[in-house]
Amino acid sequence: MPFLVVENLSTSYSTENGKVHAVQNVSFSMNAGESIGIAGESACGKSTLGLSIMRTLQGGTVESGRILLDGESILDMTDEEFARHFRWKKLSMVFQGAMNSLDPVYTIGQQFSDVLREHGHLQNHLNVMTAALRSVNLDPQVLKKYPHELSGGMKQRVVIAMALLLKPRLVIADEPTTALDVLVQSQILNLFKMLKKENTSFMLISHDLATISEICEKIGIMYGGRMVEFGSSEEIFEKPKHPYTQALIKSFPKLHSDQRPKYIPGSPPSLLNAEPGCRFIQRCPHAMEKCKKDPKTTKTDSGYVQCFLYE
Repeated sequence: MPFLVVENLSTSYSTENGKVHAVQNVSFSMNAGESIGIAGESACGKSTLGLSIMRTLQGGTVESGRILLDGESILDMTDEEFARHFRWKKLSMVFQGAMNSLDPVYTIGQQFSDVLREHGHLQNHLNVMTAALRSVNLDPQVLKKYPHELSGGMKQRVVIAMALLLKPRLVIADEPTTALDVLVQSQILNLFKMLKKENTSFMLISHDLATISEICEKIGIMYGGRMVEFGSSEEIFEKPKHPYTQALIKSFPKLHSDQRPKYIPGSPPSLLNAEPGCRFIQRCPHAMEKCKKDPKTTKTDSGYVQCFLYE
């Protein structure tokens, strides 16, 4: 059985003007030891998907669907049960902009100790913290430092180390290389590759397909709150099916090609009080009248696509 199964997950936020349908009927699975990338434009629902799995939504509600983690339905658990048995132990998350979330008035060691005490680890704090820091190539002396004494790349690695303190089997990383310079980005990606060899799985949420391609065996493409295509990295890059996936790949420059990147005309759809139909219809060169209805899911070699072109 897959380690993580997400079935028909829908999450929304209530506003004064109506509901924002941030995630709509999303389904996918991943095996233990695998890593998956979630790609798409800003505000397509990527972060909300990660927060829904982590059960850390702020003002949002999971309306329907189910999430199985290691064979157990985590949405049916109480907050206390999930926090005690799953959060940070089997599943942890590196939040977007996480390096700015460290408390400036406490040392790194104090913040690590708080996490361990909160989850019932009352002994051997120093050994656990030292091992976590070494796993991200940081000297244990970092424990004595305050966040302002660390560079941006070091702070990002500290946050990743904090997510690894209790040795979870899956880490959700939301835009972990955003706002970092190219050298530090490379360090973070190399770190993920090293941790994968130690059997840590990642769900890497990013708008950058190049970053995802270096880490992940599977890729899910999100658009307008929906997972419009899902499959192996090889199939997504070499045989993309959905018109949005095709356009997204063409928008990135290639090192060994004279072909210039092509932008996607138009704007992403509003997720407020979303209407039925394909979300990409206004920007799609293959749009048809029937695209005003919700497309069905069609199986591909390694996953699925939601598009009338393949029914």
